[in-house]
Amino acid sequence: MNDILSLRELLTPARMRQLAAPLLIVMILSMMVLPLPVFLLDVFFTFNIAVSVMVMMVAMYTKKPLEFSVFPTVLLVTTLLRLSLNVASTRIVLMEGHAGGDAAGKVIEAFGAVLVGGNVAVGIVVFVILTVINFVVITKGAGRIAEVSARFTLDAMPGKQMAIDADLNAGLIEEKEAKRRRKEIAQESDFFGAMDGASKFVRGDAVAGILILIINIIGGLFIGVIQHDMAIGDAGHTYALLTIGDGLVAQIPALIISVAAGLVVSRVGDEGDIGSLVIGQVFANPQVMFLTAAIIGVLGMIPGMPNFVFLLLAALIATLGWQQMKKRQASAETPEAAAQAAAAAAPAQEAQEASWNDVAPVDVLGLEVGYRLIPMVDKGQDGELLKRIRGLRKKFAQEVGFLSAPVHIRDNLELKPNAYRIALKGVEVGGGEAYPGQYLAINPGRVTGPLQGRETKDPAFGLPAYWIDAGQREQAHALGYTVVDASTVVATHLNHLILDHAAELLGRQETQALLDHVGKESPKLIEDLVPKLLPVSTVQRVLQNLLDEGVNIRDMRTIIEVLAEHSVRSQDPVELTGKVREALGRAIVQSLFPGNAELQVMALEPGLERILLQAMSAGGEGGAIEPGLADTLLRQTAQIAQRQEDIGLPPVLLVPVQLRMLLSRFLRRAVPSLKVIANSEVPEARTIRVTAMIGAAA
Repeated sequence: MNDILSLRELLTPARMRQLAAPLLIVMILSMMVLPLPVFLLDVFFTFNIAVSVMVMMVAMYTKKPLEFSVFPTVLLVTTLLRLSLNVASTRIVLMEGHAGGDAAGKVIEAFGAVLVGGNVAVGIVVFVILTVINFVVITKGAGRIAEVSARFTLDAMPGKQMAIDADLNAGLIEEKEAKRRRKEIAQESDFFGAMDGASKFVRGDAVAGILILIINIIGGLFIGVIQHDMAIGDAGHTYALLTIGDGLVAQIPALIISVAAGLVVSRVGDEGDIGSLVIGQVFANPQVMFLTAAIIGVLGMIPGMPNFVFLLLAALIATLGWQQMKKRQASAETPEAAAQAAAAAAPAQEAQEASWNDVAPVDVLGLEVGYRLIPMVDKGQDGELLKRIRGLRKKFAQEVGFLSAPVHIRDNLELKPNAYRIALKGVEVGGGEAYPGQYLAINPGRVTGPLQGRETKDPAFGLPAYWIDAGQREQAHALGYTVVDASTVVATHLNHLILDHAAELLGRQETQALLDHVGKESPKLIEDLVPKLLPVSTVQRVLQNLLDEGVNIRDMRTIIEVLAEHSVRSQDPVELTGKVREALGRAIVQSLFPGNAELQVMALEPGLERILLQAMSAGGEGGAIEPGLADTLLRQTAQIAQRQEDIGLPPVLLVPVQLRMLLSRFLRRAVPSLKVIANSEVPEARTIRVTAMIGAAA
């Protein structure tokens, strides 16, 4: 009973698939040693042809090389199968060839008698031509493409990894997608490297085919004359014809497999199968079709030329071009033309009385695009930018702590065709240009050479960049550029602006929604605070103060608890913000100095600190600073902060709690990247080292 169960487990479909490859290899190797019946030889020859055709069809319908990543292994197995069949057929040809043309099987006889008409000379020429085409043209070209692709793919890996990291940091992709892309990059490099090596199999197969042909003819002539008393002419004709049939039945599948290898490694892009790409790119331009038809027609009218064939082909090409032109005219309506047509067709209506419906609300976040960018945001065309914007809002909510208003997208025909504009509450806060189909190669500061393209700057961070064509991506990666597509450019710019204006995005409605969300888990906490102790407006102001200085509000439980504790003594948003920052001190410091690293900060010279504290005590919260001192303070802070950034440290200024808010507001305009923290916000366990003193020379 146990034996029956074991046999059933062994014969399951999954087990059979696992055993298929080892059994196939063992069978192929066995054919080199064990004699095969003629019928089985015909079956295996037919199977070899079928497999080669199947592999070529798969290659034609593959959209990108990695979809057929097993191809190098298939190439090795099919080459080994052909060589095994050559050995098996050679054995039968030499042993049974004297008996007639069908002694080695119907397949070999058909290839030797039918395809070359039984003519030995023609057969040898055809075999040599097929071998040269396979060996010199297709295999050598495919091998060269694979070699260059492997080299460029390997050189471009650092740039591609940087692009993945940039997308991950910008919130455009998740960690799972980043891991998949990294794995795909490694597989791509391995694939082209394997294809470069696998092309040597086909080259060796072609050389082996020529040697087997020569050996079989000489060996057959010797066996026929010496062992079977055949005449030299009869022996030469019989064995040569069988050998040629054997060679052709092996070389034709080899040629098909080589074509499949060339199709796989020469693909550019992953938009569709090869047939669709060829028809869409070669036969889609009516102007090209008309010019081609005109040239062929002129050639067809030259005396002595096959006029009918040329003119017939010219007429067919012209007809195809005319059909393509009609299709273009039917779908050539541009957004401007549609708008003009709609305006012209709209019937004139009598002016009506104004109503509240004429008052259009201002969008909190708006994105306007020129007409060439419409496909990027068109839901019907599966616009890539729409997906990225959804991902941005999700990542923003996870990292900052509240859900921002949705981005309202619309086209604006007043913009340049490739321009876009980002607006916050109706006011433009950023804009730029994007070119669908092209890529932005951004210089991160360590590239090894320039690029040919449209010179520009990255709209989000102002880094020097180039707009380049798709064919230059690998070159740009190899030179160290970070390469991103047009939708990523717009999404990254939008994400940067949303983070910069997070405080303005937190309105009264968002604050109430955030409190309601926290109240679902801690209803008593919210009930005790709002509106008993603080109004929503004060809570909103405190949260905006935190966001304005780059502090996330994810830990709402701590924020609410601190507000509830201190709101009894003070309702001042600035003072409450300071208390909340002290409670969030560990998280604030952790975001600036990850781990348990030493806090390398800037500080104020003690004399300057005393002057500022006196100014604060004399003038209150907005204490006045003497103009000359203010100018010196701004200049020194900017210089020292730049030095901090140059050595890879965050520009952080450590000050007494009384000065923190004043200096943060005052210095942020001159040094946007500066973070001002109070002594009371630093956890006791962290070590502080002052790297620079502001005002030391004052």
